[in-house]
Parts: sequence; structure tokens; C-alpha cells
Amino acid sequence: MKSGRDKEKENDRYISSHMQNLHRRLLHALNLGTRHFDEKTNRWRWQCANIEVQKNVLRSIGAFLDSLSGDARAARHAVVKESLPDILGALLWILQCKNEVLLSMASNVAVKLVSVLPNPLLQSHMLDLVYCLSSLLSSHQVEVAIPCATTLNFVISNLSATNEKDVMEALKETEASLRIVGNIKDFAEGVKKIEYFEEMTLLLSTILWRWPPSRFSVCNDVILMKGLANIHTKTDSSIKLALLKLYTSIALCDSAARRLIEDEEIFPQMFVQAMGKSNPHAIRIEGFRLAQCLLRSQDNCLKVVGLCGDALVEAIICGMTETRLTSKKFGNNHGSLSVEACQLALITRWAGDHHTNFWKQGIDRVLLSLLIENIEDQLFEPVLALEKQIYMAKEGLKANYHLGRRSYLWDILGWLTIHCGENLYPYTRGSELCIKLLITCACLSFVDTLEKWCRICQKDIDDHFQSEPVSRTVLMMIHSPCNSISSHTKFLLSDVLKVKGMPCLKSLLHTLDYTSSLESYGSFDKLQLVINLIGFTCLSSLPQYRRCIIESKGIKVIVLLLKRCLNNDIHIERQSFTPHLHTHERSCCCFDKEDWEGSNILLFYSLLALTEILHQCDLLQENPQQFSGEVTNITPQFVSKLQEIYKSNSFSHGVRWYVSYILTYFGYYGFPTELAKRIGKSLNKEEYSDMKLVLANGESLSVHVAILAVRCPSLVPPQLLLCRKSSKEIADEFVRGTVREVRLSSHVDYEALVLLLEYVYSGCLHASEETAKKLKILAKRCSLQPLFQMLDRQRPKWGLPFPNFNLTSAFGLAGSCFSYGI
Repeated sequence: MKSGRDKEKENDRYISSHMQNLHRRLLHALNLGTRHFDEKTNRWRWQCANIEVQKNVLRSIGAFLDSLSGDARAARHAVVKESLPDILGALLWILQCKNEVLLSMASNVAVKLVSVLPNPLLQSHMLDLVYCLSSLLSSHQVEVAIPCATTLNFVISNLSATNEKDVMEALKETEASLRIVGNIKDFAEGVKKIEYFEEMTLLLSTILWRWPPSRFSVCNDVILMKGLANIHTKTDSSIKLALLKLYTSIALCDSAARRLIEDEEIFPQMFVQAMGKSNPHAIRIEGFRLAQCLLRSQDNCLKVVGLCGDALVEAIICGMTETRLTSKKFGNNHGSLSVEACQLALITRWAGDHHTNFWKQGIDRVLLSLLIENIEDQLFEPVLALEKQIYMAKEGLKANYHLGRRSYLWDILGWLTIHCGENLYPYTRGSELCIKLLITCACLSFVDTLEKWCRICQKDIDDHFQSEPVSRTVLMMIHSPCNSISSHTKFLLSDVLKVKGMPCLKSLLHTLDYTSSLESYGSFDKLQLVINLIGFTCLSSLPQYRRCIIESKGIKVIVLLLKRCLNNDIHIERQSFTPHLHTHERSCCCFDKEDWEGSNILLFYSLLALTEILHQCDLLQENPQQFSGEVTNITPQFVSKLQEIYKSNSFSHGVRWYVSYILTYFGYYGFPTELAKRIGKSLNKEEYSDMKLVLANGESLSVHVAILAVRCPSLVPPQLLLCRKSSKEIADEFVRGTVREVRLSSHVDYEALVLLLEYVYSGCLHASEETAKKLKILAKRCSLQPLFQMLDRQRPKWGLPFPNFNLTSAFGLAGSCFSYGI
């Protein structure tokens, strides 16, 4: 009896013999033609004008390729590699002859060629195929155009980086996109079959995905876009799928995405419906991918939320939960669907009404069920003891359920908690246990992460890509505006760290001190630095570690990190160690604003860490000597660097907010700009002033109604507010030189008023701690919330836009007469 190995050798001999027979027939057919040397390409070219010979060659090529189909080893045989130039040369010659009798046969052989032969073998011949097949896309023979489109789609989808530029130039020269657009328009008029539309649309979507410049002409073709809008109403699944893929490629252009969403009546509802569970999985997945492209900017996201927020969130949550279908008949489709839904759920990074929708639709239960398998079966009790919660979370996390999705889940949880309101109860009634278990899972994973990463030489962390998301999530929960989330996170973190918290903190400080002094950083060093910095910041929020931080010179370590960041010695982007955020790399025309945290995440976390220390310890007041001993030698330089940041628009809103907060401990309050600096020169100048603020003791300050009306309307009498008077009345008063006097209460302090006006006019001020207390009362009464927040040393709310100095409203009909004088 033959062994398995003998059978395999015999089979190989049979395949080789069969292939060689077909190869001999192919060579015989090719020899009926002639070869000439092409000086342009420096290659021998096959040619033959005889139709019967051409037909015989095509049949021989087809049979030879059929013998290779399904056998990867045979397709890589040396004979195949040697024969490819002749095979391709003959095929190209026959296609270029454009004999209508053979074109359909030849184009189908081209499909077989690119689908059977290994992609590396074809790379050097891609350009010839593209030039030849592109010209046939406009063929009136549908049987020719369809396989040509199929072949081109395969070729372009499998391009190597070295060939991409040349192939894209060939597509441009042959006007391939224009030909395809014309074909799609023909289908829209109802003269072509469905397969024709599918292949043309899929090819166009592939070209648009690989070649961003081609998107402009397509998305600006009004007739095409109207035709596509009409086609989407067809019920055929294959048409819907092809159309969604095309829209996804178009939406990679941010400008095009904005225009698509502007069609409020049709388009948003169309892609949201595509994600619904009534559709086949392939359509749902493509619907999610399209939504990801369309909603990658905050403006687009909030606009769609306003149009169909409930349906959008419902589709996302439904997609996330479908991963629990484990029947083998579904294959991997459900897993892919869940990943795409989780990716889209990252729209929670922006504050908006969709957060309320997520909470109302039970996002907490969904996240928990994706972290812990069968958790629903264990939630039969509304209240569980803390020890029981910790046990359930530990056991559930050990199972590594949906481990590959955890980075998404942590990010989603972090964004939900940082952007929620102060009171979540109306939206999460009955879900308190779920939220507490989520916090428990995050804190346990975070502490486990810290134990792994605080060791300098730890190099074998297998789940390092999840380390930053879960650490960041705990940091966000600590800073959540919802007091119940923030307080419970701190309480639980304190409990989990009861024994190992102090050694962990000291280890974090030691590791930070070491890594902050490195001359260069690898990817591991950068991630370790970020994890340790987040860990240090989280522990800084717990009062029991305050003394340890002071005694261990924690401020000095953080200031050193900040100095290195500001000197551009260290620059770390979050995307460098969060692969789950790597999407839409071929997008173009992106006008979206920078993330609130900024591009250098280490700078942001360092500022947040220093903010947390100052907030908890208030060192300048409680321990001035110790603080002075740590930073006196660098304070002037440090403060100067920070002042450069909050004056510059090149830094993110979050970075500038935390810098502004830190500077309050040095007596600097506000948000300076170049425009504010110029406007500030007009403060208390009688020239062009039209109002005087008179205090009880008779002292007065000359001001301008136009500026006060925009920057501090509380100081302007209602009858003088711009919105209460016509342009003519104000202009008449201004021409007459009328100066109104406004008498203030005896409770208004002169020094505080001067500083308040300094802020109103120049955007910032410098004040002693004592004066700042008086000014805080006045700022609150004048409803200057940003200034009051600074004076009260309230930590910045995550995601809050940095205040700007905007006098635009003063240039309306009534305000224009004031703008001239200033």
C-alpha cells in the first residue's frame, strides 16, 4: 500500500506532466506567430494577424492557466515564469488588434491570467496590462468591457508600491476614470445589465481609493452623483454593495464627504439604513466603513446626529453585539461586523447629543458584555458587594473574551465618561451595577498594566497595545464631570492599590526619572514613558499619595519631561502605539481640527500631570518653601516657555487650557492673543471712548461700548447694548461725541475693576493671590465664566474649546460705527 508521501510525489509528477503537455501545446501555438524586438520596451513582442492562430493561442493559454488554477506550487513553477512574457505578449497583441470576434475571449483570458498567476510574477507587466485594458473599457460589447474592468480592478488592488505611481499615470493618460464614469451613466439610463454596473463601480472605487487626485472630478460630476442617488433605491444587494464601496472611496475626500452629508433628505438615511440588521452582512460592513469615512470629522458627525442620531446609535450598538453569534455557519462575518461597529463607535470622542443616545440605548451593558462573557447571567442582583464585583471582574477578564476588541472598548468607555453630564442617572436608571463593574474592570486592568510597565527592563508584554487605551480610560474616568463616576473610580483605585500603591508610585517615579533622561527613544521606550506618566497622573489624584509625590520630587520629574517636550527632544503621537486608530490613511482634503490633546501626547499628559499635582497639593500655598526648593532654579525659564504656548495658535486647545491653568499659580490669568494685545492699548484712553465707569469714590475709567458689549455685556446698561438700538441712533450719539457715565456699586473694588477691564481688553492679566480673590467675585457677577474658572482654579473640562478673542459681532450694522475708532 502506498504511503501518503508516495501518493503526493505521484500526484506532483502527474500535475507536472499534465502541465508540461499543455505547455508544449501552448508553445506550438505561439510558434505559429512571429516575434519582433520592441526598442521602446527592450522586449521581444509576439504578433500574428491570422484570426485562427490567435484563437488557438487564446485557447492554449486558457487551458494552460486552468491547469495551474487552485495549485499554488504549480503556479510558481519555473516553466510558468519562463513562459509569462510570451503569454502576456500574445494576449496584449490580440487585445490591441480589437477584433470583435476574439475580444470577449481574450478579455476573459486576461481575467484568468491575473487571478491564477502569483501577484509578484505579474508586477513587472502591470503597466502593459493597464494601458491595453483601459482603452477597452468603453467597448460597446458588454462581454468585453466587464472582464476588462474585472482584470483592471484585480491589477490595481494588488499593485506594489513601486508600480503604483506609473500605473496611476497610465490611468490618467488613458482617461480610465472618465470612461468608467460614462459607463456608469449609461447604466443609470437603464441600457446596461447589473453585472456591468457592479464591475465598473467596483473598479472606479478601487481607483479612487488608490489615487486621491481622481476623486475631485468624480465627486464634482453632478450628473453622475444624481444618477448614483437614483440607483441606490434599487433593491438588488449586489448593486447596493458596489454603490456603498464607491461612496466610501469618494468619502475619503473630506470635501466630498461634507457635500454628501449636505443632502439631508436622502444620503444620511441611506448609509444609516445600510448598517441595519435587515441587510446582508456584506452590505452592513460596507455601510459601517462608509459611515467611518463620512463621520471622521466632528462637524459631519454632529450634523448626522442631528438628522438621525437615534438610528445611527441603534445601528452601532446592534453591530457591536452581533459578535455574540458564534454559529459556524456565519463564518467570520459577525466578527468583522463587530470590529467595524466598534470603530464607528469612536465617534464618542466628540461631545454631543449622541452620547445621550448611547447611554439611553444601554451602551454600558453592551461594553460589559463584550468584556466579560455571559455577564448578563450574573446580573440577577441589582446590588453586589464590592468584593463580589472585584471577583466577577477578575474572573471575567482572565478569560480574555474578545481580547482583540478591548482597545476599542476602553476608548469608547473613556470617551463616554469624559463627555457625560454631571448627572447620568436619568439615562442609566437601573444600570448602576453595570457602570460600577465597567469601572472595576478598567481599574483592575489598569493596575495590572502598571505592574508590568513600571519595571524598566520589562520587554515581554504581549498585550502592550491595550495598555495605553485602558490607562487613558481610567484617567478619563477620574476626570469625568459625573461625580459618581469620578468618585467611584478613585475609591476603587484606592482600594485595589491599598497594599501595592506606594511601592508602585515610587517605581513609577523612578522609571519616569530614568526614561526622561534617555537620549533617544524606541517605540517601546515611548509607550513605557506614556503608560508610566498616565499612571503617575492617576495616582496623583489620590490624596494619600500627596506626601510621597512631594518628598520624591515629583514636580521636578514632570517639569523635566515638559522641558524636553518643549525643546522638541521628545515627540510622541498616540497613533504610533494604537493600531486600532490607524484608518483612512489615503484620505485627502482633511479640514478637521486637531484633536483636543494635540499631536504630542506626551506634552499633553505631562501638562495634565503637573496640573493634577498642583490641583491636589496647591503647593505654592501649602508648601512654598518645598516647591521653591524644587523648581526655583527653572521657574522663570519654565514660565516663559509656558507663556509662549498659550499665546500660540499652533498648540492644541487642550494643551493651551492646561498651560493656562498652571500659569495661574504664577499669577497669570487669561488667554492672550496678538489682536487682544493691540486692543488692550486703548484701555482707559479718552480718545474715541464713549462711556465712563464711575466708582463710588469718584474714580472713573474710560471705556468703549463696542468692546464691552461683546466681551463683558454685564457692564453695559441695557439701553446702550448694540442689540437694543438702531444703527442710526448709535451713529448720531457717536458723532455728537456723547460720553455716557455709568455709576457702579460701592462694593466694586477699583483695583479689581482695573484688572477685569484689562482682561476684557487684552485677554489676560497678572495679579497677586490677594487681588485675584477680589477679582474672582467681580468676574462671577459679570458672568465672565472662563476668567472665573481660572481665578477659581477649576481644572479644564476635557474637550472644552480654548476661548478666543473675537470682536466680530461688533462689526454688525450697529457695531460698524464703533469699529472705526479702535
